[in-house]
Amino acid sequence: MEMSSERLVATLEMSQVKSQELEAFSSDEGYESLPPHAPVTIHMTAGAVAGVLEHTVMYPVDSVKTRMQSLQPDPNAQYRSVYEALKRIIRTEGIFRPFRGLSITMLGAGPAHALYFACYERVKRSLSDVIQNGRNSHFANGVAGSVATVLHDAVMNPAEVVKQRMQMYNSPYRGLWDCVQTVTRNEGAGAFYRSYSTQLAMNIPFQAVHFITYELMQEQLNPHRLYHPGTHIVSGAAAGAVSAAITTPLDVCKTLLNTQENVALSSMNISGHLSGMANAFRTVYRLGGMSAFFKGAQARIIYQMPSTAIAWSVYEFFKYFLTKHHLEEDQALFNEK
Repeated sequence: MEMSSERLVATLEMSQVKSQELEAFSSDEGYESLPPHAPVTIHMTAGAVAGVLEHTVMYPVDSVKTRMQSLQPDPNAQYRSVYEALKRIIRTEGIFRPFRGLSITMLGAGPAHALYFACYERVKRSLSDVIQNGRNSHFANGVAGSVATVLHDAVMNPAEVVKQRMQMYNSPYRGLWDCVQTVTRNEGAGAFYRSYSTQLAMNIPFQAVHFITYELMQEQLNPHRLYHPGTHIVSGAAAGAVSAAITTPLDVCKTLLNTQENVALSSMNISGHLSGMANAFRTVYRLGGMSAFFKGAQARIIYQMPSTAIAWSVYEFFKYFLTKHHLEEDQALFNEK
């Protein structure tokens, strides 16, 4: 009888906790406090959906960016602006040409962003608890973004190589599988990670600046951390623009390593394949000077602003929706007991 009473008290206490969590969800401070209690699958699902949408919606601009970063482009692939490039690509190569390589990007973006956001939330929470007793810490945000990037790029780097090779003007590959087979046969499996160190060198500062800027904007626009789509969109766009502008030189080097641009490498009498971040920097500088490091900067910023705005707004929505659904299910189960 005594054990039964203890069990009843424990159940009532747990039910009260769940009720308080659900009530907090509707209060001014509930939204931001919920994610730590939510399972990791919520962050992974939200991240996967956000990642796929981020890369899909603005993909044609990403195709233009890759071409504009070419160090010695074909005369038919020299563009003055993003709009002019898209218009000419569609007119001369077909309406679907700017979407070439999208399938491999979607295949990589889902799992890569699932790991990315799940890792970010966990590391950020753990470090914030240690550094600021659970309060927001810019240092924790930056470190969390950097750690998450290592996992994200390990999954995404091979997809980036295939994508960029298929985006280039006069790409010799018939399709995704043909590109994978040809690169593996001619250059070895290591070709898919040739730019990994450069990718990390670019994305770690990119994501650190990205997350710090996003959290700073949220502090100003959404200090109570409610679910406000408008603030997530504006904060995401600002974060994307700043981080994209700062890291464009590294992105140019990454594109060269991924595409192994034949004309550019031949003009430098480079036989075989270019590898290593230092060699990429040296080659870019010799071919175009300092200005070459900012080729495609306009397209990169135009791509990143809406992409990161989409990613954050979708991610925050799914985090909000899935967490609310999870708590309501738990509440219903305890009520039945």
